[in-house]
Amino acid sequence: MTWQVLVHGPLARLDERVSRSLVDAVPRSLSELASDLGNMTVALPVLGCAMAYAIRHGRRTAALYAGLSMALVPLLVIPLKEWTARPGPLEPWAQGYYPSGHTATAMVAYFGAAFLVSNRLIPVAAVLTAVTGTGLILRGYHWPLDVLASIALCLPLLRWPVYAARYGRAAPGARQEEGTWGTGSGGTPSRSEDGPTS
Repeated sequence: MTWQVLVHGPLARLDERVSRSLVDAVPRSLSELASDLGNMTVALPVLGCAMAYAIRHGRRTAALYAGLSMALVPLLVIPLKEWTARPGPLEPWAQGYYPSGHTATAMVAYFGAAFLVSNRLIPVAAVLTAVTGTGLILRGYHWPLDVLASIALCLPLLRWPVYAARYGRAAPGARQEEGTWGTGSGGTPSRSEDGPTS
């Protein structure tokens, strides 16, 4: 995708034609609202609350990895924006639209929050990310390839929160204090007798 954008190849030209047919296909108030889900003022507080929840439940490593993944977003996106210098659909005089920073922010924030709180929220994270990307395209803030590139770019970043959510559980002592299943000295799961039940 990046190569096609740099040389303005057939895929990039098709991307531009598709985008022009989609811009303002819905009222701007709706596409603006959808694209705002990728604003840092919206997405970061969601991730922050999820990180606080994870820390409260003894999962500091998972919270740390989710935060690091978000911190890496601008480090990956901004250099690509500068390198490709792609103009925007509605602002051909401007540059730096590829890839979409809003899509990257939404994806890492919402999926990271879902991994920290509950895997049942993963479909919600997917919907929020898709709505953000669709809103950016329909509003004319980004070409479709900008959005797809951000999704591809951020997939590796989500491996950290996934691994941390899977393996970075609370230490046995913390689990027992919270009254969840722990492992006794014999390796057999045992219920803590001291902590509250849940």
